[in-house]
Amino acid sequence: MFKVELYNGTKDENYELLISQLKSLLEGETNRVANLSNAAALLHQFLTDVNWTGFYLNDGNELVLGPFQGLPACVRIPFGKGVCGTCAAKRETVRVEDVHQFPGHIACDARSRSEIVIPVVKDGKLLGVLDIDSPSLNRFDELDQKKLEEFVSVLAEFL
Repeated sequence: MFKVELYNGTKDENYELLISQLKSLLEGETNRVANLSNAAALLHQFLTDVNWTGFYLNDGNELVLGPFQGLPACVRIPFGKGVCGTCAAKRETVRVEDVHQFPGHIACDARSRSEIVIPVVKDGKLLGVLDIDSPSLNRFDELDQKKLEEFVSVLAEFL
C-alpha cells in the first residue's frame, strides 16, 4: 500500500521525498491516465496553499483537460493562449506571481492568484503541461520551479 508521507525537513528535503514517492507510486505502471491521475493527487496532497493541480494534454492543435484535483476546469486551451497555452507553445516553464497581470490569462477559478505551468516533454514531443494554481500571490519560487520540473521529468519517463 502506498502512503503519502510528509516530512518536516527543509523545503528541498520535502521535494526530494515527494519525488521518491512519485517513483515508488509509478514503478511498474504503464497506463498514462493512471500515472497522471496519481501524480496530480500526490502533488495536490503534498503542496500547501494550492487550489488546483492537474494536467492539460496535447491534442494536436490545443490542450485538453486531463487528470486533476480541484474545481471543474476549462476543457480546451489553444496553444499560445493563457498561461497553459503559452507554456505549451514555448515549451518552457511559466511562473506567474499575479495571474491578473498576465496578458490573456484564462480564469477557470476566480480564486487563483498565482500559477506555475511546466511542460511535459518526452523524446522531444510535447505531451502536455502540469498546471498548479494558488489562491495566494507569488506562491511559487525558484526552488518550486526547479523541483517541479524534476518531478515532471521523472513522471515523463512513465508516460
